Amino acid sequence: MRHDLNPPLADVRFLVERALSEDLTPFGDLTSSLLDPAMQATAEFRAREAGVLAGTLCVDETFKAVDPRLEITWKMQDGATIVAGDVLAVATGPFAKMLTAERTALNFLSHLSGVASNAAAWVAIADGRVTVWDTRKTLPAYRSLQKAAVRAGGASNHRGNLSDWLMLKDNHLVDLTITEAVGRARALWPGRTIHVEADREEQMMEALDADAEIILLDNFTPDELIDLVAKADAWAVTAGRKRSLLEASGGITLDTLEGYAGTGVDLLSSGSITNSARVLDIGLDVVPQ
Repeated sequence: MRHDLNPPLADVRFLVERALSEDLTPFGDLTSSLLDPAMQATAEFRAREAGVLAGTLCVDETFKAVDPRLEITWKMQDGATIVAGDVLAVATGPFAKMLTAERTALNFLSHLSGVASNAAAWVAIADGRVTVWDTRKTLPAYRSLQKAAVRAGGASNHRGNLSDWLMLKDNHLVDLTITEAVGRARALWPGRTIHVEADREEQMMEALDADAEIILLDNFTPDELIDLVAKADAWAVTAGRKRSLLEASGGITLDTLEGYAGTGVDLLSSGSITNSARVLDIGLDVVPQ
């Protein structure tokens, strides 16, 4: 198992607890209470369509929280490419408890596998020409889970939260120049990455002069980005300095990604990797014993 593809266990357990509380408050699973508690079952998590698997830890923790007697043996792990019909895991244990855990487990697995599958589609089009990474446009409280799913899909993570590094956007620069803001950031938070948004060429040049680690080139066309990358490279040669990493963002979609991937930027980000991913169809086929 690749542990780097898992979200933090504490986050998973917190969300599993909330999800089960949502599903079982106040009286528990009324329908499953009609079943013989001694009845055992075997079930298969089965893919109904192709994609990339993510969220297995959430399933493990859901089943464990509902009943520790429920056991899961995974045939595939997060990051695996799956096709319709693949058996992803086999679960065994008390039938009634398995049915109680089913929907919560599938909600996690289908959603996170959908994010991973969407990320993989971006990475496939980028084809190594540019690093694809996500944004902070995630479901509240689900960020670490969605970002783990992005990694499972082969893409990379942008900053996890506002404490990770400094990102100077237009609203932060109302009363400061880029040079002033970068200088103040470096003085207050030494060692932190400084990321500057630029929506004009002169802003990019000022951020280069200020030695920002990353410059986000916002809402430029592919042709404009090619020109800006060339100017940034020329600046590095003239200044005898390593240039900042250049990131393209703003309105980029799967349909337009091809045009951006070959512009020479180092990074490309889009909130749609997480906030527009559809669920992957995965089912649980249960056979009572």
